[in-house]
Amino acid sequence: ILLGHYYPEIGEQMKPLGDTFIKLIKMLIAPIIFCTVVSGIAGMQNLKKIGRIGFKSLVYFEVLTTLALVIGLVGVNLFKPGVGMHIDPSTLDGSAIAGYTKAAHDQSVVGFLTHIVPTTVFGAFSEGDILQVLFISVLFAFGLQLLGPIGKPLLDTIDLVAQAFFRMLKIVMYVAPLGAFGGMAFTVGKYGIGSLASYGHLLICYYVTGFVFVFVILNLAARLAGFSLWKFLKYIREELVLVLGTSSSESALPRLMGKLEKLGCEKSTVGLVVPSGYCFNLDGSCINMTVLAIFIAQALDIDVSIYHQVTLLLILLLTSKGAASVTGGAFITLAATLGSIDVIPAAGLVLVLGVYRFISEGGALINVIGNGVAALFVARWEGVLDREQLKRELG
Repeated sequence: ILLGHYYPEIGEQMKPLGDTFIKLIKMLIAPIIFCTVVSGIAGMQNLKKIGRIGFKSLVYFEVLTTLALVIGLVGVNLFKPGVGMHIDPSTLDGSAIAGYTKAAHDQSVVGFLTHIVPTTVFGAFSEGDILQVLFISVLFAFGLQLLGPIGKPLLDTIDLVAQAFFRMLKIVMYVAPLGAFGGMAFTVGKYGIGSLASYGHLLICYYVTGFVFVFVILNLAARLAGFSLWKFLKYIREELVLVLGTSSSESALPRLMGKLEKLGCEKSTVGLVVPSGYCFNLDGSCINMTVLAIFIAQALDIDVSIYHQVTLLLILLLTSKGAASVTGGAFITLAATLGSIDVIPAAGLVLVLGVYRFISEGGALINVIGNGVAALFVARWEGVLDREQLKRELG
């Protein structure tokens, strides 16, 4: 932060440190997810149990993302961060977000569903697409389980490969401070502390709304699952600092999965809930989409009726599920959603482009916390959470 503030040009040059670290993590995510999911599912005898875990996960994700969208709408309507800006829509220059709006045109429900199935098995791994890797992993795990005892040596080999990848992750994590340093220095150097001040009201609105979601909704879910949210946050504090520095929730995914298993969460449950949560349970992204949409309307003096706000919420319930399938997903998804309701101009996104990095950091933090709580909640619901180990680990 200090380097980016006092020497912004040098701070911007630190970007490769953050980018390279995220690439190192993304390089390991696909094989770790594959090994964890295959080992967890293929090692289970009861296929119905896998179906139950999947169904319960989707029910939980749908309830939580709906609450996140509603809380985002309530927060932005209470704070009114854009009121008084009086920006003329005709002065907006959409060229700065041309790349996002172009990608938004390619977003559709059918496109998202067909995207789940990769062109080739290796293509999913080379592109690092979490949803496609998860699809292949589940399919492969079922195939391996149907082999019966013959498949046992292969399952043992996959367990061994998983251990090797986790050792690789341990080596990569030694450079995590450099990655976080580079990401934060670049962010402050490029966008400046001044951009925080000029959009202070919007940032306060977003972070207060996110704080309410975490410490009211997620805290309630944690209590129902039988653990203290505060103790859990302390337990994953290293992962949260990493996410804050890199602005990427994916940077914490492999370590989060390992820590959840240590907490007594069954391996197969972690393997199913966490990767699918990174695709379908993006609570932080849901909050930022509703907050930014109404902020743009307020800044442009557009009166958005309750009817249109409910319509926006219903559309986001569908489109937000595809936010993880592309880079800058939440921004692209919001551009696609605004383009579909014709009330708030998508070009208005240019108003938040400069401050979006700071908002996406908060979103990434909420996404990680939300998916950690989700795994423990579903494990408790399914009765596969070792509560004694959970209490022991959380101290």
